[in-house]
Amino acid sequence: MSSTNWYKLDNVAKVFLATVNKRDTRALRVSCTLKENIEPDLLQEAVLSAIQDRPQVQVRIRRGIFWHYLEDTDILPVVTEEHDRVCPLLYVHAKSMLHYQVTYFRNRINLDIFHAICDGTGALEFLNIIVLDYLKLKFPGRFKDIAIHSGASAEDLSEDSYRQFFENMDLSLSGRQPKQISYHPGGLKLQYNQLQFFEIHMPVDQILPRAKALGVSLTSYLGAAWMLAINEEIPPRKRKLPITVSLPVNLRNYYPSYTTRNFFNNVNVSHVFDGDISLEDLAKEFDASFKSKLDPERIKKQMDSFETMEFFAPVRAVPLLIKQPVVKYFSMRSDKKATMVFSNMGIMSPPGDMGEQIDNYSGFCSANKLFSTMFSYNGDLTLGISSPYVNTGIIKNFVRGLSGTGVNIRVYATEVIR
Repeated sequence: MSSTNWYKLDNVAKVFLATVNKRDTRALRVSCTLKENIEPDLLQEAVLSAIQDRPQVQVRIRRGIFWHYLEDTDILPVVTEEHDRVCPLLYVHAKSMLHYQVTYFRNRINLDIFHAICDGTGALEFLNIIVLDYLKLKFPGRFKDIAIHSGASAEDLSEDSYRQFFENMDLSLSGRQPKQISYHPGGLKLQYNQLQFFEIHMPVDQILPRAKALGVSLTSYLGAAWMLAINEEIPPRKRKLPITVSLPVNLRNYYPSYTTRNFFNNVNVSHVFDGDISLEDLAKEFDASFKSKLDPERIKKQMDSFETMEFFAPVRAVPLLIKQPVVKYFSMRSDKKATMVFSNMGIMSPPGDMGEQIDNYSGFCSANKLFSTMFSYNGDLTLGISSPYVNTGIIKNFVRGLSGTGVNIRVYATEVIR
């Protein structure tokens, strides 16, 4: 392996590295459930084939004087039956390891990956390449004309798009958001750095028409439902604090980027419950606030503001030993602005007749607060919820609120040690 094959980390990856811990491992999982049980030998062969298309995942994170960096590795992935926790710890300082793993359980293929390597979009593309290569091996000749790639070059796939599309450095305080502390659920957290994971399924045709009738997006409708569920748990002394839902936004929708690495921003939508409000009215308010923050100029300004520190010479010259605690401190301050994270991964659309062998998609993200993903596939809406809390009241309120309107809901949960 050549020592010259190294790459800079994007700024979001640097935040993940500064804040990773045993509970919030900064890992994400995306899963694809097939209609037949997995054959482990074929899956192993498929993964080894897939990394030829996505060598960007074949890296290890190294510590430099001023920043961490990525370096090519010849460590090969070994597929195993699922045995570890969801979103396991995939980065340990000074340990030589891959920062992703592929496991299976019955008919489900899981990809767990450290968030410093890629975002949800990059992870899903890698998972779909694995699934397609697996199906090609299982059904020889059937899927030979299908491919999952954008035609982008290796350089485009590895691009740091934050740096590529950065335009204006502004160190002034004008236009920056004021400090805000949002409500955070209290109570005990699970022992032994555990997270509990819930998977919620509901029919798309029972929930989407409700959003359309209000003229709002499904994200806004369910975001409002989450706010109401959280509000039921707020103690009286904290009623004046806003409930804030943080929503990751895929920047590839705003810039011509094909990167498989991180390229997203978060926008926050807040509401203070100073009076009664219906789900319908809250969904409309949520939608208007969310859409106003998706204005391309606002998205650009937010990205430039985040990237400015990378180009600020005094910061660049500070050693990593000092930088990391500072990055961690400001990340913790930023976390206080959000009550929960709600990430809409979108409608899954595998190409060709590949979908005939796929039953569903799902996913989770590790977190130090409530975190929900959302996937839509073949008429099924799937929410993957991560929670560090012993109390599950918010999730119960969310499910109860939607089922009370006539939505048929199925809930699955992992076991935890109490």
